[in-house]
Amino acid sequence: MNTSPSAPLFSLPADLQNNPLLTFGRGIAAYSTIEPKHITPAIEFLLKHAQAAVDTATNQNTPSTWQDLAEPLEDATEALGRSWDVISHLNSVADTPELRAAYGAMLPQVTAFFSSLGQNLALYQKFKELSKSPEFATLNRAQKKVIENSLRDFRLGGAELSDADKPRFAQIQDEQAILGKAFSDHVLDATDGFVHVVTNEADLIGLPEDVKAAAADTASQKDLQGWAFTLHFPSYYPVLQYSENRELRKLMYEAYVTRASELGPQYAKGNSAWDNTQNMLDQLKLRDEEARMLGFANFAALSLAPKMANAVDEVDRFLTNFAERAKPYAQKDWDELCEFAKQNLGLVDGVQPWDTAFAAERLKQARYAFSENELKQYFPLPKVLDGLFGVIQTLFGVKIESANLPTWHADVQSFAVKDTSGNTRAYFYLDPYARPGKRGGAWMDDARGRRVLPNGDIQIPVAYLVCNFAPPVTVDGVLRQHTITHDDVITLFHESGHGLHHLLTQVSALGVSGINGVEWDAVELPSQFMENFCWEWEVLEKMTAHVDTGKPLPRDLYEKMLAAKNFQNGLMTLRQIVMSLTDWRLHSRFDVTTAQGHAVLDLSRKIAAEYNVIPQPKISCWINTFSHIFAGGYAAGYYSYKWAEVLSADAYSAFEEAAKLTGTVLDLQTGARYREEILEVGGSRPAAESFKAFRGREPSIDALLRHGGMA
Repeated sequence: MNTSPSAPLFSLPADLQNNPLLTFGRGIAAYSTIEPKHITPAIEFLLKHAQAAVDTATNQNTPSTWQDLAEPLEDATEALGRSWDVISHLNSVADTPELRAAYGAMLPQVTAFFSSLGQNLALYQKFKELSKSPEFATLNRAQKKVIENSLRDFRLGGAELSDADKPRFAQIQDEQAILGKAFSDHVLDATDGFVHVVTNEADLIGLPEDVKAAAADTASQKDLQGWAFTLHFPSYYPVLQYSENRELRKLMYEAYVTRASELGPQYAKGNSAWDNTQNMLDQLKLRDEEARMLGFANFAALSLAPKMANAVDEVDRFLTNFAERAKPYAQKDWDELCEFAKQNLGLVDGVQPWDTAFAAERLKQARYAFSENELKQYFPLPKVLDGLFGVIQTLFGVKIESANLPTWHADVQSFAVKDTSGNTRAYFYLDPYARPGKRGGAWMDDARGRRVLPNGDIQIPVAYLVCNFAPPVTVDGVLRQHTITHDDVITLFHESGHGLHHLLTQVSALGVSGINGVEWDAVELPSQFMENFCWEWEVLEKMTAHVDTGKPLPRDLYEKMLAAKNFQNGLMTLRQIVMSLTDWRLHSRFDVTTAQGHAVLDLSRKIAAEYNVIPQPKISCWINTFSHIFAGGYAAGYYSYKWAEVLSADAYSAFEEAAKLTGTVLDLQTGARYREEILEVGGSRPAAESFKAFRGREPSIDALLRHGGMA
């Protein structure tokens, strides 16, 4: 399969024949050649093409068969979807005012088209005819699942609504898309819009040399004197973790937790446009209206239709029970931290929010005799990648090689995944470093899905793996070898797990290949599963090399690191549950009819007061940057991290059991079974069936509690 731009899929008019959003065909876009001016003409053309395919599909003379109905429709909508995904991807990793404007201008039209698909009663009827036809019994499992999912999605998309209600339902989808984009833009702008310059090196006491070097590099890039700190996580968090300057910690903390709120630092500049307070209320009201139009009591109930969990109360009980089991461990963690800070750090007025990470790091050093910065020196990114690829190659019978795909930034790397015969099964990108114009966090996204093409060829999948590690820095004119934290290592393994789910699929129906069609509360299983290998000696020994000496991680440091694995895990677990409960109750118990002002923030504080053990800072507006649920597709779904963590920990316990017999967690037989029963089947069958096929039983929470030190 060609990976570079190939022949266009359509006959293009003269004015579009050089448009890079239309000329890459089934290949890969030439990202660096795409300009904002290309977006509108390309998407308008693809919308017309896709609409023509819909019109053909709904024609009474079109047979309701897989070949005549499902396949051509998939082909046309994929062409639109792939070009739009390229634009969306660039909007996330290479944002500019011009690109943002062009993307925003076409977003309503793209949203309206896909919304109209879900409401198309004639198309719905065609798929129902196919599901009831004799041909349906002859389709393979994946094709049947595509049809079943399509029928469900038509119902959830409003196909059964009255003609009077459909325009309003479509308008809701459009408004939600616009608000979600605005929320994300506000967070990015509020993050990019802050910089704090330190001119006296004495104010940087406690910061590691590489953190200071990065701050000096940032200042240089911005034509500033001294050391510049931003709210991008690799710049912000080391200040909270290591700085002995309490005022600097406080300044950075307050700027960070007030982003995109009325308390944010942008207000000092007279700019209130980034405040997400009303945006959140507007989104919640629209979601509630959407759910009620479809006959659901609330958006949480609607969200469960395509998930593993069966009822709103079931999820609430899962989270509250988890919180009750974690709370005693969290309280113990907090009490120990406060006592240590009082006795050893002179924080007699108590641990303030800007002290927590600093005190935790000092307590960890005192208790386990190592620091995160010491550990970081053993994780050069190239060595970590070698270790990650070694795990994947050993367990799943593939080979990963460097590739030369078109990229959007000089830092981006590309790789090919090959089988044992040397055939390419997939490609993926790695975009590792934080930079201005790039959305924060880490994610995996689908650049191209696996499917059988109309000519019978297999279209191989392509994935994006995006992280926000601190970029390499130049010290005394020399580019220092780049190292990442162990938490970064875990993030990389996590996103690679999502990638493997997408890349190793053997399903050929696009709608359920890879991560497509997988229940939202099970989609984190492969990602969280991969995190476990970051704690195994046989893995770490081969993926570490000290940045100066080249020596691998010493066994005694590994033992300390392992002993500290569950350090303050009670607090971290409870934090995740509070975030999950906040999301869940905003979508299940929140009265949108009376909500106004700071109602969303108030509910988040109420839940934290009930379940958390750390006193809440009055200034914190963390929910104003909760992009997962207001811009990232996790609305009424954030609980899925904990839900899937139960599945992933239990799945990994199969490898632990194998290690008792074979001496290695990298057990080939167990890896092959996991690949075949979890990764390769994608969304072609229910996740519960895939889990039981792998483990031979229902999932159990025991492994997760044991791994987390809460058994």
